[in-house]
Formats: sequence, C-alpha cells, structure tokens
Amino acid sequence: MHREIDQLLLAGVLFVMLVLANGMPVVAARLLKRRWRTPVDGGRLWSDGRPVLGPSKTWRGLTIGALSCALFSAAIGLGLVFGVLFGVLALWGDLLSSFYKRRLGMPSSARAVGLDQVPESALPMVLAVFWLPISWWGAALVVVLFTLANILVSPLLFRLGIRRHPH
Repeated sequence: MHREIDQLLLAGVLFVMLVLANGMPVVAARLLKRRWRTPVDGGRLWSDGRPVLGPSKTWRGLTIGALSCALFSAAIGLGLVFGVLFGVLALWGDLLSSFYKRRLGMPSSARAVGLDQVPESALPMVLAVFWLPISWWGAALVVVLFTLANILVSPLLFRLGIRRHPH
C-alpha cells in the first residue's frame, strides 16, 4: 500500500512538472509580450519550403519552461539537474511535435490531438523512469493523464483568455 501511494504521489509531482514545462512559456509570452521571443528555428525554412518549427517556439519559452521545472524540482527535493533535464526533454518533445506538424503542412498552433501531447510528456517520463523510483506503468499513467488534461483543459483556458488558441 505504501509503495502505491508513493507511486501516485510521484506521478502527481511529475504531472505538475509537465504542466509547468508546457504552461510557463504561455504565461511568459502573455507577460513579456514581444520581449525575448526569438524563434528557436531563427525563422528558417525546411527543404519543403515550410518553417522548421514556426514562430511560436522561442528561446524564451524553452528557457522559462526548463527553468520552472528546475526550480520546482529543486524545491521539492528531486534536484536541480533532474528538473532541468526533465524540462528540456518536455520542450524537445514539443519542438519535435511542431517539426512534424510543419512537415504535415499544419500552421503554428494548429491542433493535432496526441501529437501535441505525447512527445512532450513521454520523453521526460522516460528520464523519470531511469532517474526516479517510478514504474513504466506509472510513467504511462502520467502521459495519458497529461494528454487528457491538455485536451480537456486547453479550450477552457482559451475561453478564460489565458491561451490564444483553443488547443
């Protein structure tokens, strides 16, 4: 019983870290407006003539997302290094999703259910399985919950004026 509670608590902490990595760049964009919004891809186009990632993937977002995970992780005792790596992997997953969406001809901020959530949650959860005492089942649960929460909560955040897009 104690181990199951520990797994659920750890899963909850990792879910919060995914929300920070995903949400803090949005908060930073709202607060900082046009400041420090240099695109990760530098505005470059891929060989297909489409943006590599698009204008919404910025160095500011990567920095804020990774830093927020690092500070939270350090504050709760999981360590600064784990938090930085977790945040960076979550954001790399997000960049990977954006790359694939551009190749599919989808514009920045277009909705792609699953593709928008799974890479950014699965990559850091693989790290968590090897770094922390969480099982593969626990990690999979976090990925599923993050995906469902993102799909269900994003439209609400849009209606509240927190997000610019309903997904």
